[in-house]
Amino acid sequence: QTIQKLAYALNSDDYRHVEVSVHPPFTDLRSVQTVLQADDVPIALGAQDCHPEDAGAFTGEVSAAMLAKLDVSYVIVGHSERRALFGESDEVVNAKARAVLRHGMVPIVCVGETIEQRRAGQAHDVVSGQLAGSLDGLDAGVVAKLVVAYEPVWAIGTGETATPADAQDMCAHVRSRVADGWGRAAAADLRVQYGGSVKPSNAPDLMEQPDIDGALVGGASLDATEFARIVNHRLYAA
Repeated sequence: QTIQKLAYALNSDDYRHVEVSVHPPFTDLRSVQTVLQADDVPIALGAQDCHPEDAGAFTGEVSAAMLAKLDVSYVIVGHSERRALFGESDEVVNAKARAVLRHGMVPIVCVGETIEQRRAGQAHDVVSGQLAGSLDGLDAGVVAKLVVAYEPVWAIGTGETATPADAQDMCAHVRSRVADGWGRAAAADLRVQYGGSVKPSNAPDLMEQPDIDGALVGGASLDATEFARIVNHRLYAA
């Protein structure tokens, strides 16, 4: 029902300007896929995570191979909650990204620093390390097709707010580090997203930043109307 509301709230102009993907829980992927295909909705299907192995005794896990069978296009890997709550290392994120790529999908690789790291002046170093570890061994042509999402973990539940300038600073840093490691062409083609309390009121200012190509939307995506307003943020820029 939420997907149908979202499709109704968007128009053809929105799809020409913005690529939209939705990332429901594993249990809803099949039903969402059915709705998108039946109604010919130009929204890509995404997943919130995957297991790095294609097969094996991993009860309860969902592999990238399984997701590919559902026509999933994008898979989030290394989300801040996965890193914090499940202790996922950069090596695990790298393995997941490789699994996603192996099955023809695009990983959305999440990076971001905590409040303690930011206050200690370690923000850039932390994100640089996450990028190096998460993208280790991937060639420039592959990196150019990825999505990297910067999540300001320090701005989640701390009372502090990431300004458009904060977001631009770190997204520019991400692009710079990719240029250093994989070349300027890869950095230019790489899509860098910002993910941190994105909503209709701040989307226009965020999307105006030169190194922010898109948004990884959390809570606001649960409301179809709010999400649609973020997608067509140009209409609300005034």
